[in-house]
Amino acid sequence: MTVGGLRLTAAQATVRYLAAQLVEGTDGRPVPYFAGCWAIFGHGNVAGLGEALQASQDALPTYRAHNEQAMAHAAIAFAKQARRRRAMVCTTSIGPGATNMVTAAALAHVNRLPVLFLPGDVYASRRPDPVLQQVEDFSDGTVSANDCFRPVSRYFDRLTRAEQILDALPKAMAVLTDPAACGPVTLAFCQDVQAEACEYPEDFFAPRLWRVRRPPADPYDLADLVVRIRGARRPLIIAGGGVLYAGAEALLADLGAATGIPVAETQAGKGALPWDHPSNLGAVGVTGTGVANAAAAEADLIIGIGTRLQDFTTGSRALFQGAARTLVQVNVAVHDAAKQGAVGVVGDAGAVLAALAPLLAGWRVPADWTRALAGPAADWDRAWQAAMAAPEGNALPTDAQVLGALWRQAAEDAVVVCAAGGLPGELHKLWRVRRPGGYHVEYGYSCMGYEIAGGLGAKMAEPARDVHVVVGDGSYLMMNSEIATAAMLGLKLTITVLDNRGYGCINRLQRATGGAPFNNLLADTRHATLPAIDLAAHAASLGATARKVADIAALEAALADARSGTGVHVIVIDTDPAASTAAGGAWWDVAVPEVSDRASVRQARAAYDEKTKDQR
Repeated sequence: MTVGGLRLTAAQATVRYLAAQLVEGTDGRPVPYFAGCWAIFGHGNVAGLGEALQASQDALPTYRAHNEQAMAHAAIAFAKQARRRRAMVCTTSIGPGATNMVTAAALAHVNRLPVLFLPGDVYASRRPDPVLQQVEDFSDGTVSANDCFRPVSRYFDRLTRAEQILDALPKAMAVLTDPAACGPVTLAFCQDVQAEACEYPEDFFAPRLWRVRRPPADPYDLADLVVRIRGARRPLIIAGGGVLYAGAEALLADLGAATGIPVAETQAGKGALPWDHPSNLGAVGVTGTGVANAAAAEADLIIGIGTRLQDFTTGSRALFQGAARTLVQVNVAVHDAAKQGAVGVVGDAGAVLAALAPLLAGWRVPADWTRALAGPAADWDRAWQAAMAAPEGNALPTDAQVLGALWRQAAEDAVVVCAAGGLPGELHKLWRVRRPGGYHVEYGYSCMGYEIAGGLGAKMAEPARDVHVVVGDGSYLMMNSEIATAAMLGLKLTITVLDNRGYGCINRLQRATGGAPFNNLLADTRHATLPAIDLAAHAASLGATARKVADIAALEAALADARSGTGVHVIVIDTDPAASTAAGGAWWDVAVPEVSDRASVRQARAAYDEKTKDQR
């Protein structure tokens, strides 16, 4: 094939192009957009992309993982911790290796996080058809396993000719760096095409600097928002992840200080303000603080900034209700700005906050709104102190008490990483973020198994910060292999495993909806004998320094040792599966059966029907 003048295989050209893409670093200097490539090789990528990556290790480092889903989680966590300014590549073989990444692709799609997937694919020539691991569709000869990526990719393409990368790669970069379209890109790379040579134009490989756009709001929409704020008696800002991705936390802090508008935070937006900023009411929604939810229930103007308003934020549309209330959505994506019947202000969170500051100069919230929130704020602080305090006696500690120990021992700029189960709810309510970027919880997809791999990616993004992973035994057993990867790379991670002997969070939800304890805690499963799982011994076998501790005092001592140590530290502690923080929170719509033999289910259904009347 002939296109230009530099003869390379399609795989070699792809790697060379990816290595030449640049973005502005935190100091304003150009840095590579792709920090590296995660690769587990198989017959669909080892000969083509494997050869190309080996020859380009200095320009695009390659990292080996132990699980394809986990390595993709690490890549996504890297992008999240890097505030979407940088990303990583993931490549696998054509069959199970590729489909193992589909869950991670969905996670990136939901959370609007950039990652480039380069799974191998079937032969474009169809010479050996079907090839090993090929999924055959009896009615469509163009389908492969990689079509599973289509609904969970922001951009999908299948490379069936070597010259197609000239079109596909720039399109991929445009999506990855676009603040509104940002998300996973999948380029299914036919394995014979990877090895085919083509003469490519030399200027295709010239370094290119990509700048993330920060579009301002329409002047009319901005003016309308200012009028609404100045006319509000009880305004509330809900800060989402878009505030952090725009690097706008200082602008939000300044606006809050100048106007007194209270701010509540979503899971993705937590840390947009330090916990002790006067405007910060903490988490909002199903896992929200008492004061933030009280403000949401009473506000006459709610301004979402950079949030997609998922159901945990809105209390399943029951928290933000009332005919006298106006909802405004400030978002760079039109799709999100129009949600929930909101008045949309389409623009970058930082650009809008910067524009609002002079337009609101001299205006402050009414004093009675500030006074009205003072009592709930004091009540919440007392609830926080009680939840996070060390337990008395010999009872098993709660998740909150473990988090209290971790919070007391963590460095000022430490990063806490978590994902699924009950821990994200406790963290959202209780974790007090001291520094921006100190809270890294994946709760858009709530994906078990993200935690340890996510901690690995977060550490690679910010190696100077201590990274603490908190994970339940259920998630630990689901995916723990990247302990070995972190140990192999010499990275320092502290992993606290809370062992409640099953899926404690879902057991609590099951019982709350009237169900009998069933198939969640190990004791409630079909079994011949209960397994005696030694999580500390398992972690040690993967290269960690591991120990099991008996109580909160021993946990704090172990955390102090880990802080001064090196490598991966895993600390295991038994916890109470039944306990969670009762203070705060809001209703969550979990459908209860209309018909059941259990009286408790019928009672739960009656309560459910009553609560649905509050939904907007």
